[in-house]
Amino acid sequence: MTPSPHNEEAVLAEIAGLLHRLLEDEHGVDDIEIGMTTTFNRDLELESIDLVALAGLLQERYGERVNFAEFLADMEFDEIIELTVGRLVEYVVQSLKAAEAG
Repeated sequence: MTPSPHNEEAVLAEIAGLLHRLLEDEHGVDDIEIGMTTTFNRDLELESIDLVALAGLLQERYGERVNFAEFLADMEFDEIIELTVGRLVEYVVQSLKAAEAG
């Protein structure tokens, strides 16, 4: 049985790949280990402009099914600062399942 393309493990792998691409392009770094507890601010040292670039990569990968800007808009500033890769993965999985359910 093949795993669902919308499970956390598969989405984590995809998002980690996008983040590695972003980190390599923007910061020349590509050897950071990215997991569910990795934070965008503290661990990856991403700035707001990097989140905009990430939004573009997510749009390329998932299209209209995942709205990163809307996801962030529902958060307080402190929540964005503490945002983990895992929280984004959970959001993406939920969004993909909701889009699939129609």
